[in-house]
Amino acid sequence: MEWYLPLIWAGVIGVAVAMYVVMDGFDLGIGILFPFARNETERDQMMRSIAPFWDGNETWLVLGGAGLFVAFPRAYAVIMPAFYLPVIVMLVALVFRGVAFEFRIVSHSKSGWSWAFVVGSTLAAFAQGVILGGMIQGIKVENGAYAGGPYDWATPFGLLCGLALIAGYGLLGATWLVMKTEGAIAVRARRQSKVFLVAVLVFMAAVSLWTPLAEARIAERWFSLPNFYYLWPVPSVTALVALGCWYGIKKERDAPPFLAAIALFMLGYLGLVISNFPYLVPPTLTVWDTAAAPSSQIFMLVGTLLLLPFVLGYIVLVYWLFRGKVREGESYH
Repeated sequence: MEWYLPLIWAGVIGVAVAMYVVMDGFDLGIGILFPFARNETERDQMMRSIAPFWDGNETWLVLGGAGLFVAFPRAYAVIMPAFYLPVIVMLVALVFRGVAFEFRIVSHSKSGWSWAFVVGSTLAAFAQGVILGGMIQGIKVENGAYAGGPYDWATPFGLLCGLALIAGYGLLGATWLVMKTEGAIAVRARRQSKVFLVAVLVFMAAVSLWTPLAEARIAERWFSLPNFYYLWPVPSVTALVALGCWYGIKKERDAPPFLAAIALFMLGYLGLVISNFPYLVPPTLTVWDTAAAPSSQIFMLVGTLLLLPFVLGYIVLVYWLFRGKVREGESYH
């Protein structure tokens, strides 16, 4: 049982990160799309589409971070010093975005808070991408502790991943607006979805080529035999899902483009897991190397499994109650 506990916790944290990326990704995407709205009335409609959901979405970020701290304390002790600056930027940006969201409701002049929402959303997305890029490239570890500098994350690849995540969240936000809004916003969101889809595919191709060329361990994982025979369906299915997303946008479907965008994210996430598992701190520390004592893992796992049904039930209830489209002229007051 003790051998499987780190795998179970890795799965819990992996699911939490995936849920956060999808569920907070589309409302960060709304902030990224804010500058393209024609006026504050349209921004009100965009805000109204995410108002019932946005604050609950970050529950998954808390679960992922707290789970890492409790279940894998050695990994937490290495990852945090490696990414102090982007983590701080991300958290401050998320707080800034939340404040802007709430203050925009009561402010007589909304334009300033609208731009605060844009900056907070974009910076949070970029910082998350930079952290992801740094994780993929690997963290320098000596004697079980972080041995790199404070700016090791600031590499061309990290910046590429930051821009890639902005494009990805933009795609989620645009397809969400296609699904949840009517009128001029929905029409414009269809055009934006095509642009962001192309950008996402370009970034996915760049990352997919860069990582095996730069990291021998990733090249071996994907291209050595017999791994290649087992893993070729991942890029193939990704291409098919991208075609399905484009087709759904072109045929003016509502939900399919958003669902396809989620599937693209999950396939990209699967690719990262395949490239790095079982390393929690690539390329040196595995989930077993960094795991907490079994008693701590069991204690926290019981509490997490008891609470998760309530969290999932709340999410299902909210999305069911606020189903349907937001019409033109509706605000989020």
